[in-house]
Amino acid sequence: MKIGIIGSGNVGGTLGTRWAQGGHTVTFSSRTPDSAAMKALLQTAGPDATAASARATVQSSDVLLLASPWPATKSMLNAAGDLSGKILIDATNPILPDLSGLEAGTSTSAGEMVAGWCPGAKVVKAFNTIGSSIMADPNMNGTPALMFYCGDDDAAKQVVHQLATELGFDAEDAGPLKQSRLLEPFAMLWISLAFTRGYGREFAFQVIRRA
Repeated sequence: MKIGIIGSGNVGGTLGTRWAQGGHTVTFSSRTPDSAAMKALLQTAGPDATAASARATVQSSDVLLLASPWPATKSMLNAAGDLSGKILIDATNPILPDLSGLEAGTSTSAGEMVAGWCPGAKVVKAFNTIGSSIMADPNMNGTPALMFYCGDDDAAKQVVHQLATELGFDAEDAGPLKQSRLLEPFAMLWISLAFTRGYGREFAFQVIRRA
């Protein structure tokens, strides 16, 4: 699968690296593809990873991961150009700068806003509810970490389900894209527990079903 990464920080860098190491063709979007930091990321990701401009990344990819800081998200999407027909995995959270809460919620969500900024894209909210260290290794003492996703296009959701499962997650469909209004506060719960309540980064959630 050809996967483009928009936002190559902790989340984008980790997921892109793992997908590239798993045999997918990955392109990291960068304004400075020849920078030392990008060269180091590509060396870790391996021979199936390259770097390119935002527009070139979009043109060469079937699936895109959006892992940008929220304040920069709209401008980065504008730089990426036309995303019509692309599967766009939205891993953003509209977190306030001081981590005290969310900029959007209850009546809309970052996922819905991203869909509005990218008409024609098949937006699936995913990879936003835990930290990058769990994305690097979702095996929690033999049990896969939970990864909820949501979206309005069933075929796109199946692709995201596959990509999450390949990484070792328990991938669970949370419903339509409107459910981003719940998944983004759920991410805020993880963040508050990790950084305010002393849990640290090495924990995740699970779905437990009665037999």
